[in-house]
Amino acid sequence: MPFYEILAIALMATFILALFLGYPVAWLLAGISLLFSAAAIVLTTQFGFDTFLMTGWVKFSGIIDRFDAIMSNWVLVSLPMFVYMGLMLDRSGVADIMMRNFVKVFGGIRGGLGLTVIVIGILLAASTGIVGASVVLLAMLSMPIMLQNQYSKSLASGIVAASGTLGILIPPSIMLVLMADQVSVPVGDLFMGALLPGVLLGTLYMVFVICVGIFRPDLVPPRAADAEKLTVRQVCIAFLSTIPTFGLILVVLGSIFFGIATPTEASGLGAFGAMFLAAANGQLNWKVIRQVGIDTTITTCFIFAIFIGATVFAYVLRLIGGDELITEFFKSTGLGPTGLVLVVLLVVFVAGFFLDWFEIVLIILPLLAPVIKLAGIDMTWFLILIALMLQTSFLTPPVGFSLFYLKGVVPKGVTISHIYRGVIPFVLLQLLMVAACFYWPQIILWLPEQMYGIGK
Repeated sequence: MPFYEILAIALMATFILALFLGYPVAWLLAGISLLFSAAAIVLTTQFGFDTFLMTGWVKFSGIIDRFDAIMSNWVLVSLPMFVYMGLMLDRSGVADIMMRNFVKVFGGIRGGLGLTVIVIGILLAASTGIVGASVVLLAMLSMPIMLQNQYSKSLASGIVAASGTLGILIPPSIMLVLMADQVSVPVGDLFMGALLPGVLLGTLYMVFVICVGIFRPDLVPPRAADAEKLTVRQVCIAFLSTIPTFGLILVVLGSIFFGIATPTEASGLGAFGAMFLAAANGQLNWKVIRQVGIDTTITTCFIFAIFIGATVFAYVLRLIGGDELITEFFKSTGLGPTGLVLVVLLVVFVAGFFLDWFEIVLIILPLLAPVIKLAGIDMTWFLILIALMLQTSFLTPPVGFSLFYLKGVVPKGVTISHIYRGVIPFVLLQLLMVAACFYWPQIILWLPEQMYGIGK
């Protein structure tokens, strides 16, 4: 085996092992990459080893150009504004209003409270795109109500955790923005491709809760018999409470889909719209503006720190021939396009048990994308499949962040064991949706094709 291949394998293996030491991922990526760069240069100059393209620090200095490209990328400018929009919307009170009204409408049927959480989760997903905020908000609003109505602790936990993860898939999603940047695919294509699978996945959750109500009614009791009767007025009020959120979704996604605004411009409209909704509900004040601004800054810095670390890692890996190694490995397997996609999906699913989606999107995806392009696979279809698979990473231990978000805010008596058991059926439903989109690509591609037709 050539020396550069040994070095590339050692770099990847060292990073995976070092993850378990608990160091910050961003510094870990950059630090290990620098160490291996120094080692490669020493081995080249002192011992004459052939390390492929690594010939000295002059070559490594090209990373500065990569940093400049990141900071001047107009697509990435939308990230802090989408984050701000989601955080401000969570403070606006619209979710609380929808929850109170929808409980009155659906609470009288078995599983009705669960259906309410899923519906609001879909609406939040299409207007926030931030999983942590959605999970915490849904948990605080719905878990006490479901437990008071004798819902199964496991099922209630699973509904909240899974509904909150829809925000990473249904546009506008910061994960799709990063994917588009890494693989050079238009953000609008990914937004259009993810919309239908995301809504269908939410619908699949709802069908599951309805089935639980039919076959295991003891897990999802209806509203108490002495509760107020449902009226037409309550239905109308519940419908009207969704209009502000739908309006924000229409402004953001509609302006992108119909070519009125770029994703960056639409993110600005969304941030302004979220502030407007907060003001309309009497929730906008200097304290809220300050806290949302601080949280947005922290979240954006976290994203870009990992972004820079991953850029260093990927650059060094390419300099020592890691991308060539990966390409040759997949070529040597003799897999066709179908087998190749299945292997990549399996790798992403397993990686999701140990890595956050940031690391997978910023490290693994750029290395695998050239192989997928060479195989002639549609990149929009492939990336949405990856996004669906990455959604499971929020629900699978030990690094399932939705599980930790939820555990931090659930009422007493709900244990991590309840949460783990509750998410299992929803992980299976997510895998079912991946399989459906794999066998019927039009689930992903139909909407982009229709929009292209309108544009011609």
